[in-house]
Amino acid sequence: MLTQLRQDHANMARMLHVLQLKQKALAAGERPNFQLVREVVDYILGYMEDFTVPLERVCSQRLQELAPECRDLTERLSSDYQALRKRLKRLSDDIDMILMDAVIPMDRFADDLRAYLTAHRNYLRDERELLFPLLREHFDDHDMELLTSALPDGASAKLERLQEAYPELYAELRETRAPETAA
Repeated sequence: MLTQLRQDHANMARMLHVLQLKQKALAAGERPNFQLVREVVDYILGYMEDFTVPLERVCSQRLQELAPECRDLTERLSSDYQALRKRLKRLSDDIDMILMDAVIPMDRFADDLRAYLTAHRNYLRDERELLFPLLREHFDDHDMELLTSALPDGASAKLERLQEAYPELYAELRETRAPETAA
């Protein structure tokens, strides 16, 4: 299960790297492919709903039962996740406006995108450095089975379906290597 979570983190790091490349192009005054940005944002929003919410719910509940001292951490991660999701939904709304040719200040959008990327990477780092060790320490095989059963198929399986649903994004991901520290 932890191996799957690490792989999902690596896949998300690749998604964030694609967004970072588009954000840098935007900050340099270029107009990135906003349809591709839309595909990445849609994918991440779907992933958050399908994967992050169940993971957070199961991990938080079970960790608080097994190690009540973890409550502050799980509550902070939950709060960080909600803030992250809110940022991404705001970006999604802005992308909708951009794709409809509405006037959106591109410098503000680039700043919002950069802030989102930083926040999401911080969230992934906290999960990797703080949550995963707690899972390894406190969860036994039965707990890992409960966690596994609460989750839909992971991001790896979703990436396999990307080629059909988001061909341009899939092509970009195949060409993009995320920074090693992000995985």
